[in-house]
Amino acid sequence: MVSLTEYVGLAIVLGCLLGTGLWSMTAAMPRLRAPRLSERIAPYLLDISDEARQMTQRRVADPLPVLGRLLGPSISRAANLLSATLGGNVSVAKWLAQSGSPLTVQQFRARQVLAASAGLVVGIGFGVVLVQNSRPMAAVAMPIVLAVTGVIACDLVLRRRATTRVSQISEEVPTVLEFLSLSLSAGEGITDALRRIARVGSGELSVELRRVLVDTSAGVPVADALTTCAGRVDSPSLTRAIEQMCAAMEHGSPIAQVLRAQAQDARDDLKRTLLEAAGRKEVAMLVPLVLLILPLSIAFALLPGIFVLRAGF
Repeated sequence: MVSLTEYVGLAIVLGCLLGTGLWSMTAAMPRLRAPRLSERIAPYLLDISDEARQMTQRRVADPLPVLGRLLGPSISRAANLLSATLGGNVSVAKWLAQSGSPLTVQQFRARQVLAASAGLVVGIGFGVVLVQNSRPMAAVAMPIVLAVTGVIACDLVLRRRATTRVSQISEEVPTVLEFLSLSLSAGEGITDALRRIARVGSGELSVELRRVLVDTSAGVPVADALTTCAGRVDSPSLTRAIEQMCAAMEHGSPIAQVLRAQAQDARDDLKRTLLEAAGRKEVAMLVPLVLLILPLSIAFALLPGIFVLRAGF
C-alpha cells in the first residue's frame, strides 16, 4: 500500500516539472507592444553597431522579475563561490567566445548555480520517495548527484557548442577566402570586401566578420581586428589565413593570390579532417558489429545443432 508521504514526494517532483515548463512557455512569449523606433532601424545597422545586433536578437520576457531581484544577490555569491571552487575561468571565457555566446563568465556560473539548484530540488523530491522505500543512502546521494550533474551538464553543453561552432567556421573558411579574393581581384578594398561578405553571408564566419567591421568602425586597424578575431575563434585554418593576410598587407604583397593559396590549403585540411573522421567512424561501426551482430550470428548457427545433439542423446 502506498503511503501519503510517497504521494507528497511525487507531487513535489511533478510540481517542479510543471512549474519549469510553465515558466519556459511564459518566457518564450513575446511582449505585446508596438516596436520602438530603435528596434525598427536596428536591422539596418548590423554592420556598424554591436548594440543593434544585440537588439535584433530575440528577447524573452522575464515572468518572475520580483523573484529574480530577490534571488539575484544569493545567486551572484553562489556563482562567485563556484567560480573560486572550480576555477578555469580562462577556459570558460574561451569557450564562450568560441560558441558566440553573449554571456560573461559570471553569467555562465550563475546558470550553473541555477542548474545545480534545479537538480538539488528534483533530487530532494526523489529522495523523499526513496526514504519511504527504506533506501536512506540513495535518498542522501540523489540530491548531491543531480546537483553535480547539473553543473557538469552546463559545462559539457558549452564545450559542445564551442566545438561545433569552430568546426562550422573551419568549413566556411575556404568559401569565404575565395569570395574575398574574388572581391579583391575586382578592385574592392579589404574593408569593402569584408563588408560585402558580412552582408551577403549567413554563416558563423560572417557573424565574426561583422564583429571585425564593428571594431574597424570604432577606429581599430583592420589587421588588429582580424588578429583579435583569429584569437577569439582559435580555428587553425582561420588563424593561418589571417596571419598570411596581415603579412601580405604589411609587406604590400598581392592579397588576392595569398587568399587563393590559403583557400586551397584550407580545403586540403578539410579533406584530411574528413578522412580522419571517416577512419574513426569506421572503427566505431565495428562496435555494434562485434558486440551485437556477430554473437547473434554465432548463436543462430550453433544453437540448433546443440539442441539436436541434446535431443539425440
